[in-house]
Amino acid sequence: MAVDPAPPLATIATALRHERTRAGISLTELARRAGIAKSTLSQLESGTGNPSIETLWALGVALGVPFSRLVEPPAEAVRVIRAGEGRRISSEQGNFAATLLSAGSPHARRDVYLMELEPGTVRAAEAHTPRSVEHVVVAAGRLRLGPDPELVELSPGDYATFPGDAPHRYEALAPGTLAVLVMEHP
Repeated sequence: MAVDPAPPLATIATALRHERTRAGISLTELARRAGIAKSTLSQLESGTGNPSIETLWALGVALGVPFSRLVEPPAEAVRVIRAGEGRRISSEQGNFAATLLSAGSPHARRDVYLMELEPGTVRAAEAHTPRSVEHVVVAAGRLRLGPDPELVELSPGDYATFPGDAPHRYEALAPGTLAVLVMEHP
């Protein structure tokens, strides 16, 4: 397994401070509830340390928030995660790492599609329902997609998300392009 890039320490530090303050509990109390050392929590809130999935999960449970809230950066209108550049966090247990691509909202409906595309035509899509969001991961080939003028090119393993409630397009740039599309509807 490849060496992990540093976890999203600044995002984690900001989220931990925000959620702890929102919950109105002290550093000592959160550390106690999560079953971790106060010094470990202090390091995480200051943007140092090396949190594991288990540590972050325990902190999320203690704060009453999903794991994703501690590691997901603030949302952007169009976001791209290139293969190998995602925010990977390793487990203490074995050879395992997780990369959070997108945290879903609790009341959203999602439809998942496997898209097969070939070069030569552009799939122009009209705007979908208000507040809909599209998530795409390329499995094979190359794909240009998104709303004009924010088109991005993706290769295998790349991820992008963009508003589905604006006109957008898909264009295969290589034969045998294959992608997974998740349509999120509020």
